[in-house]
Amino acid sequence: MKIEKLNLQGKKNTIEVSDKIVAAKINTKLVSNVLYKANANYKGRKAKTKQKNEIVGSTSKIYAQKGTGNARHASKKAPIFVGGGVAHGPKGESNYKKRKLNKSEKKLSIASLITQKNKLNDLIILEDFVNEILKTKEMNNILIKFEAKNSIIIADSKSKNNISRSLNNIPNVKITDINHFSAYDLAKYRKIIFTETSIKELEKRY
Repeated sequence: MKIEKLNLQGKKNTIEVSDKIVAAKINTKLVSNVLYKANANYKGRKAKTKQKNEIVGSTSKIYAQKGTGNARHASKKAPIFVGGGVAHGPKGESNYKKRKLNKSEKKLSIASLITQKNKLNDLIILEDFVNEILKTKEMNNILIKFEAKNSIIIADSKSKNNISRSLNNIPNVKITDINHFSAYDLAKYRKIIFTETSIKELEKRY
């Protein structure tokens, strides 16, 4: 499929990209499932409270069992006292991880998301960044020109090295390469930007 390719001046050209990436069947159920599993696997809840038997302190009764007129109590380590244990609190053992995603699930979900972005005109393919861009202001102006202030840039290694420093202080923009992005990244950002070389590298995997 031929889609639009732009240079930094905004001049339009075309590039041939495999239909398996930019014109795939959009499987919303699979994408939803993949994002759910990804979010579950990111959770690292380690909250833990001390049970009664883990509190350091005296185990003696605070007063006699009978004869005081008060309720019966054991030691100060009981959950009803300040500084005592916590009844039914988190034990730091929760495991939210789902089964590992297989390669075909990852590929199909990524293709679905890229296709969806392409249909919404939120997919941009730029020529490779052959010159180094060091100034944040210059890179910011490029992003404004392409209405990509909320975007993920999936670049080839040379382009990534040439522009990564200029993106350090720009919020809501992530730069990565084809080896280090996920379906979650594609769903999180409004625009997806590929360089010409990176889209061809991704194409080989499909």
